[in-house]
Amino acid sequence: MGLTRRTMILGATGLAVGACTAENPPENTPRNTAERPPSSSSPLVAESVVTAKFASKARGREVTMITMAPDGHDPDDLPKCLALHGRGADAAWMVRLGVQRFLTEAARKAQPFAVVAVDGGDTYWVDGKPGDNPQKMLLEELGPIQAAFGISMGGFGALRFARARKDLKAVVAISPALFRDWPTAKSKRVFADQAHWEANEPLRHANDIVGMPVGIWCGASDPFITVTKALINNAKPAKSVITPGAHTEEYWAGIMPEVLTFVGERISGTV
Repeated sequence: MGLTRRTMILGATGLAVGACTAENPPENTPRNTAERPPSSSSPLVAESVVTAKFASKARGREVTMITMAPDGHDPDDLPKCLALHGRGADAAWMVRLGVQRFLTEAARKAQPFAVVAVDGGDTYWVDGKPGDNPQKMLLEELGPIQAAFGISMGGFGALRFARARKDLKAVVAISPALFRDWPTAKSKRVFADQAHWEANEPLRHANDIVGMPVGIWCGASDPFITVTKALINNAKPAKSVITPGAHTEEYWAGIMPEVLTFVGERISGTV
């Protein structure tokens, strides 16, 4: 992908990630409401978690990218799945959530794959500001991608990405931060205008992902449960799961093994 990787290997306890914050919780912010998930029972092998920085032309800035692989696997040898963070977070937040450990567990049930997390700012993964186009970064600067999942704002981004990548083997929206109307979307101060929001809003383009291998997870007490149910009704996903839970790290860590198994099964073609 034309970037110079300045990598640093991170041990299981070697990455300190700050709590996620935002101006208006709990709507679409990954809130630090759960303790750090426990570390893997065995230490990470070399390059199970790799961080690199690259100059993103699409975003007009240096961006951090973190690649996670199951224990014992080189991420360069595996299919790649994007992991899109929520508002107020960054790529490193996915490490703190325990994604690498869950990847190791999922690899026992389905084909191993790597997860690529990248910084997206508070952009909803769309081109809301001049010179900053995170969707273009996802599409053109990260190399081959076979699947994607996103949490909260990242769910919005993953669904938007899927519209441009009909060849994805799996797409997952977790507690997706979606908007039924322009006044609500406008309050996020991300979209240039109503037309820009309408062009990107997944609820308004659910037909575009009908028939794709989509999975949707949401907690029954999540503030986005109503719009999530509307998405399920319109997009007709391959799998939808509504279980007890809220818009919290505790819920997201709890369902992550099931999400990664869903992705792994579809990457491997076993379902």
